[in-house]
Amino acid sequence: MIKVDAMGDTCPIPVVKTKNAIKELGGSGEVQTLVDNEIAVQNLTKMANQKGYGVRSQKLGEGQYEVIMTISVDGEASQATEEAEEKTVCYPDARKKNTVVVLSSSTMGNGDDELGAILMKGFIYALSQQEELPTTILMYNGGAKISCEESPSLEDLKSLEAQGVEILTCGTCLNHYGLTDKLKVGEVTNMYVIAEKMTQADLIVKP
Repeated sequence: MIKVDAMGDTCPIPVVKTKNAIKELGGSGEVQTLVDNEIAVQNLTKMANQKGYGVRSQKLGEGQYEVIMTISVDGEASQATEEAEEKTVCYPDARKKNTVVVLSSSTMGNGDDELGAILMKGFIYALSQQEELPTTILMYNGGAKISCEESPSLEDLKSLEAQGVEILTCGTCLNHYGLTDKLKVGEVTNMYVIAEKMTQADLIVKP
């Protein structure tokens, strides 16, 4: 059995660590992952079910959970292991504030657009370095350009997405600016979802 210590880690780190341990296992066996919250247990269980692994979990104590995956080289589990890595989808962590960042322009502030573009790039980079990341980033109107080809913020947005941040861009806006085929990060959304995300947010940040 390989043991993985993911105590204190936020999504998707427990899943990534567990996947790496499974690769290290190199065949049949078990991987035990320790986490400190039920959300991580759900994410690991979902990953195991997607891959066809046996999985069981239990609460060991206050703020301590154990997830054990049984990996087999036979049948569906073998086929799942050989498949390409699937995108990790994280359940929202109820312990954290539901913060939604709204980007309605490709520039930040009013006055000089060139300066505004520099400020927006700096803001998104700074956002990616925060200890507590937002739950969702919504982009509409001119902000839709930020998630598209040639945007200077693509790498920072991809980094945020890899850390579990949901990135959504308005489909109507992409179509209006002729960018429907240029989206490079996140997913296309609609105004109903945008309104839903904003009305359910604990905090909305709009630079």
